[in-house]
Amino acid sequence: MFIIVAALGLAVLHLYLWKRLVADTTQPGTRARRIGTWALAALVVLLVAGLTTGTSIDPDIAQWFAWPGYLWLAMFFYLFVALLVFEIPRLALRPWVRREVPDEEREGVSRRTVLARGSAAVAGAVATGLVGYGVTVAMGPPTVTRVPMPVRRLDPRAAGCRIALISDIHLGPIIGRSFTQRIVDMVNAERPDLVAIAGDLVDGRVADLAEAAAPLAGLRSTHGTFFVTGNHEYYSGYQEWVDHLPTLGIRPLRNEHVDITHNGGTFHLGGINDHTAYQFQDAGDVAAAVRGRDEDRAVVLLAHQPRDVDVAARHGVDLVLAGHTHGGQLSPFELIVSLQQGAVAGSYTIGDTRMYVTRGAGFWGPPVRVGAPPDITIVELRPDAG
Repeated sequence: MFIIVAALGLAVLHLYLWKRLVADTTQPGTRARRIGTWALAALVVLLVAGLTTGTSIDPDIAQWFAWPGYLWLAMFFYLFVALLVFEIPRLALRPWVRREVPDEEREGVSRRTVLARGSAAVAGAVATGLVGYGVTVAMGPPTVTRVPMPVRRLDPRAAGCRIALISDIHLGPIIGRSFTQRIVDMVNAERPDLVAIAGDLVDGRVADLAEAAAPLAGLRSTHGTFFVTGNHEYYSGYQEWVDHLPTLGIRPLRNEHVDITHNGGTFHLGGINDHTAYQFQDAGDVAAAVRGRDEDRAVVLLAHQPRDVDVAARHGVDLVLAGHTHGGQLSPFELIVSLQQGAVAGSYTIGDTRMYVTRGAGFWGPPVRVGAPPDITIVELRPDAG
């Protein structure tokens, strides 16, 4: 339902693009206006088709809608932003436009049309350049970010434990098996002690994406691979994925914790269900995840969404590892992400609790990343001297 509402909202916003890109730059009744109108309408249809079919039909079929529809979504975003910015000079130049001679006394194109066409051309060039660049970033290999992370109450013997944090791969109609294999190879090259998958692994059913997820069975680490659900698992039949992942050697953490003993030092590794999972009667529960903990041992908690950190801090969690934000994915979208999540990417401190938010290894929707390159994070645990 959310996807349908969002798609309809985007369709309405396209009226602004039609006004600025088509109506303002062409004459009524001309062939150019008809072509522009129908082209924009076709792009809206492709966008809605991509948004509404991405998780509900075979990815081999959905990709035919997803690629053009999602690429247009990114183009729409940057065209919309650029045209909004150009409203300022348009407003400043309004007196210049009004001083123009009447239509019957003028030869050639009006000042209003020149201004509209110039704005449309520059906005189109900016959007095309950003989206083209963003595709190369999104489809390229993730960066590997190595982060030393002080952890309160960490047993000094466990210092140096290296956690490979992966999030937001979003296997689906665009991202498939080869993408997964590349991530597995990159993680294994780091020789981590533990692998943590912080949700949004898939956008589709097991029947359609089991083959794309199969390389995850090749992840290698000292203490194994662990997983928590993200919001997108709940759009894709979360229970079947929770049941399937153990066949790949991945342990789901469902509002619970396990003990990790590294070089003789033990800490608790917990995991909670996604923040929005209550809508599916599968709510995340930090209290349950830390129940029975040893108060003298550190707790490292996997949580898909950063906004769970406040509850985690109230329950004495020492470190939260999260994803979900994609680092904004399409800058300046990170401004909205920050308002909604309270975090975008990197390290944060809330009271005695530290948090690290990864930008994610894949992408959702447009195969485009601008200002937020994909990321695999190697978190190295260290005792907190403070």
